[in-house]
Amino acid sequence: MELSKRQERIIEIVKDNGPITGENIAEQLNLTRATLRPDLAILTMSGFLEARPRVGYFYTGKTGFELITEKIKKFHVQDFMQIPIVVKEEVSVYDAISTMFLEDIGTLFVVNEDSCLTGVLSRKDLLRASIGQQDLNSIAVHIIMTRMPNITVCRKEDLILDVAQKLINKQIDGLPVVKDTNAGLAVIGRVTKTTITKAFVELTKENHV
Repeated sequence: MELSKRQERIIEIVKDNGPITGENIAEQLNLTRATLRPDLAILTMSGFLEARPRVGYFYTGKTGFELITEKIKKFHVQDFMQIPIVVKEEVSVYDAISTMFLEDIGTLFVVNEDSCLTGVLSRKDLLRASIGQQDLNSIAVHIIMTRMPNITVCRKEDLILDVAQKLINKQIDGLPVVKDTNAGLAVIGRVTKTTITKAFVELTKENHV
């Protein structure tokens, strides 16, 4: 978090003198308590300081990076998942390529007639199928897709950091968010590297890092 010089000075004062009241901090800065109130509120809400009634302000000892990390660890998939882009098993490779291009995504999820996950299509899968003289309109995606159970999935309750680790470990672009049904795993969302990047960027914007 990017602090103003006055906010940095407030932290120094609390570090050296805490617990210390807002009135005493204001005296050391030659400011009124009212002038100082917004800065103290920001530092407290951001986690740099802790306020205790009738006692004063304490320094938490946490850096801006540590505070950001703590917030990230509380994020769940359901907070950031996007609408899934799915295709049926019978769709042609040509149509799948068109869908991937139009939606500007790197992964398609293949579902059956019950809308349950049966496979995943990556850019590499479609590229390999495109090489050669094959008629892409005559090849169904279920022939080239990666099938269950060789698919990594996540659920809306999972931590976003755990999903990020899965993407890194598996070296893939995205994961389907699924829920259990009597018919199988229903696809209810998607999480991609871009999704997670946006989440982290939004978090740093929110905290003015």
